[in-house]
Amino acid sequence: MDLTELRGKYIGAVAGAADEAALEEVRVAALGKKGEISALMATLGKMDPEARKAVGAHLNELKTEIDTALRARKASLADAALDERLKSEWLDVTLPGRPRPQGTIHPVSQVMDELTAIFADMGFSVAEGPQVESDWYNFDALNIPPEHPARQEHDTFFMHRAEGDNRPPHVLRTHTSPVQIRAALEHGAPIRVIAPGRVYRMDMDQTHTPMFHQVEGMAIDRDISMANLKWVLEEFCRAFFEVDKVELRFRASHFPFTEPSAEVDIRYSNVGGQLRIGEGDKWMEILGSGMMHPKVLAAGGIDPNEWQGFAFGLGIDRIAMLKYGIPDLRAFFESDLRWLRHYGFSALNLPDLPGGLSR
Repeated sequence: MDLTELRGKYIGAVAGAADEAALEEVRVAALGKKGEISALMATLGKMDPEARKAVGAHLNELKTEIDTALRARKASLADAALDERLKSEWLDVTLPGRPRPQGTIHPVSQVMDELTAIFADMGFSVAEGPQVESDWYNFDALNIPPEHPARQEHDTFFMHRAEGDNRPPHVLRTHTSPVQIRAALEHGAPIRVIAPGRVYRMDMDQTHTPMFHQVEGMAIDRDISMANLKWVLEEFCRAFFEVDKVELRFRASHFPFTEPSAEVDIRYSNVGGQLRIGEGDKWMEILGSGMMHPKVLAAGGIDPNEWQGFAFGLGIDRIAMLKYGIPDLRAFFESDLRWLRHYGFSALNLPDLPGGLSR
């Protein structure tokens, strides 16, 4: 059989294949190891060079043509099979989508967003700084003397120094007050900023963790006073705790970076295990505050003879516990998600397990 007849035989067989099984039989008969065209290719070695060159070229062309026809027919059969399947199957595109598990914002992140928005309404911008701070920004610039307990290794995480490394010490920041110094040095006065972020102290119990979150704020101007500080804190508490009446109590205290200094308590009651802010006869400490010490202003590059300001700091985790009634600070950070789900902050909306337990 010459190549023209061979071509007509297999091109016709490819076109007449009714399904993929029949098409595979044609491929094996033509191009398989024992196929007719493969057998002809095996005879090329017995031909003289000129004949081998001419016949080989024609055989390769025929092989390529049949292979192309096989692929095209296979695609055509697949399209036809899909058309038949689509005729027998249908999809209602008007049906609602299948629900997927969704998480919620972590309570600390939510509270951070809330307080940022509240202080923004009072003209405070947000400042950020490094979590690994120099000893100067974390302590010296804030008028914290060398003998202060906070500067000891049992209270602060100090960065490791190799033997012979005499650089000034660096620490994991113990508060976000260093950010205030950086902001003052960068922007000068007047200024109003808050500095929310992670801080680190060597502490661990029901109400303390080695890593927690703080927001510290400051306002510097020529006529700033404690009265301004009181108004800002009252407005914040009203907005954050979503109550109309808030009563704060300022108690004289001592902080190296403020003078005068005051710890601030908020009036509350506890009825049936539910905390109610703004009523009752109990007081709870929520933050520290005061007028910025002249040495702190000077460290921030601001002349204390022309400017004055107030500063305050509060624990974000602590006020999140107060607002959402979470009794244990460790619920925010440990791996048992039942804590967070119980207080409305499920990581995933999963069904309850038998016996009323949650995943």
